[in-house]
Amino acid sequence: HGTVDAQSAGTVPSAVHPLAVEAVRRLLGVDLGGQRSKHVDEFSGQRFDYVITLCDSARETCPVFPGDPERIHWSFDDPSAVQGSDEDRYRAFRQTAAELERRIDQLLAVIERTAKPSPA
Repeated sequence: HGTVDAQSAGTVPSAVHPLAVEAVRRLLGVDLGGQRSKHVDEFSGQRFDYVITLCDSARETCPVFPGDPERIHWSFDDPSAVQGSDEDRYRAFRQTAAELERRIDQLLAVIERTAKPSPA
């Protein structure tokens, strides 16, 4: 098995939302508390195999990366835009985290399958 190095950035970064930190901690047991919001320009000039955008505006403004990476678009509603009780807002972040986990697992399975040498 190979390894995957993942990076995360946005076109309009602000801060890592506390409800995102909580949802990922509860769902996946991963602590995002030490992470910071990064602008996509921080990765300018780097090579990627895949570039995944999560909202329509990011898809339209995402820069071109060298090496012509495969571009994948997963359209998500912004959970931080959800109004309502704390529980309603948390539920939106948890739902987004769960769907991201599902899609990432599927992508990793495809990457692993395509990376395996063909049987002789």
